[in-house]
Amino acid sequence: MSTRGMAAGLLYPGTRPSIFLFQPSIMQAAPAIHSNQPIAIIGLGYVGLPLAVEFGKKRPVVGFDINVKRIAELQNGQDHTLETTPEELKAAAQLAFTSHLDDLRDCGVFIVTVPTPIDNANRPDLTPLIKASESVGKVMKAGAIVIFESTVYPGATEEVCVPVLEKFSGKKFNVDFFCGYSPERINPGDKEHRLPTIKKVTSGSTPEVADAVDLLYQQIITAGTYKASSIKVAEAAKVIENTQRDVNIALMNELSLIFRRLGIDTLEVLQAAGTKWNFLPFRPGLVGGHCIGVDPYYLTHKAVEVGYHPEVILAGRRINDNMASHVADEVVKLMLRKNLPVLNSKVLVLGLTFKENCPDVRNTKVVDMVRTLKGYNTQVDVFDPWIDVGEAEHEYGLRCLTEMPGSGQYAAIVLAVGHHQFVALGEAGIKALGQPDAVIFDVKSLLPLGAADGRL
Repeated sequence: MSTRGMAAGLLYPGTRPSIFLFQPSIMQAAPAIHSNQPIAIIGLGYVGLPLAVEFGKKRPVVGFDINVKRIAELQNGQDHTLETTPEELKAAAQLAFTSHLDDLRDCGVFIVTVPTPIDNANRPDLTPLIKASESVGKVMKAGAIVIFESTVYPGATEEVCVPVLEKFSGKKFNVDFFCGYSPERINPGDKEHRLPTIKKVTSGSTPEVADAVDLLYQQIITAGTYKASSIKVAEAAKVIENTQRDVNIALMNELSLIFRRLGIDTLEVLQAAGTKWNFLPFRPGLVGGHCIGVDPYYLTHKAVEVGYHPEVILAGRRINDNMASHVADEVVKLMLRKNLPVLNSKVLVLGLTFKENCPDVRNTKVVDMVRTLKGYNTQVDVFDPWIDVGEAEHEYGLRCLTEMPGSGQYAAIVLAVGHHQFVALGEAGIKALGQPDAVIFDVKSLLPLGAADGRL
């Protein structure tokens, strides 16, 4: 059902028309937070939808997305990201969906959860964030609070988003409207760490607004909140969460490169070192996705802008970005050692998503591995039971298999993603897909030691 006409009370027939009580002279009261005015969630992807669902259990929420197909899907009670179930969508009784900007005019709080990707030169692409700010500026009323959850570099909210909000609303920051920042911590595919059970960092553009934003999130976050002293601190906290992981994984990947040359199994080394109580349990692997492989570039961009050239962070990025090609090169070397022909040979890659047991193919490094393998003139098949094959073709030009291939076809098999379906196949099931002497490369170290010809 379309949400046109929401402002007239059609969506919430039992609710009186909203009245803005939030006057600039009484910021401390923050009625936009405390009243029953609808909250607008801008962007309904992996971050925005779970947020909309949780708030929709407590108070009126309007979920907005420019993707009309996405809105229709959600109105039918389905979520292709699998972050929410039909039952959870149904439980959010006060949640409505729309692609019509006018339906947000009654909202007092706007929470922006759009993507913040990088371009081909690894520079921050703030276009979605700027467009979202333009949209909010067009419809927000006096007293509105705009909260950003998208990952950005420190200062982006006030330096980039606020001027756009002022321009398109004609209103003055911290007089007619206010801002907050509360970084998302969604982990796609993780059914244990869900939005309510992950501690939430909050912040606001004034001390009073910071208090109000913190109280707002306390309505849905059972794990509690942490109120940062400023928006910049909250932005910086988010961007270093993933930068820290990226650098640590880069160290593991570099160790893997060293140990391979020394004839030592990396996983065995890590298991031995892990017996010490303070050894951190990071492992080598392909670093893709919407966070770890992207966020560090936001921080390094800002660092260069203020006159500092970051060395450790960028070194880690280079190592991680090159691992997919390294895997492809190793597969070809192993084929040559077994006297298997490389030209026109068939190679099977199991898994395309950036992590196991989720359909998310954003910034997946498996694509880089496939392209490198194809550069050796091999015939590469990709199978992933979790993906939308149409999305994979649209995003990457890859025509993926729609079902598990038959046995005995491949000269090499790369176990790229640890989906539970592949784990269930086990050593015998995976080897059966290949020719008698096929190369097996286990990127995730899922098979027993010695079962694969190579692994990270």
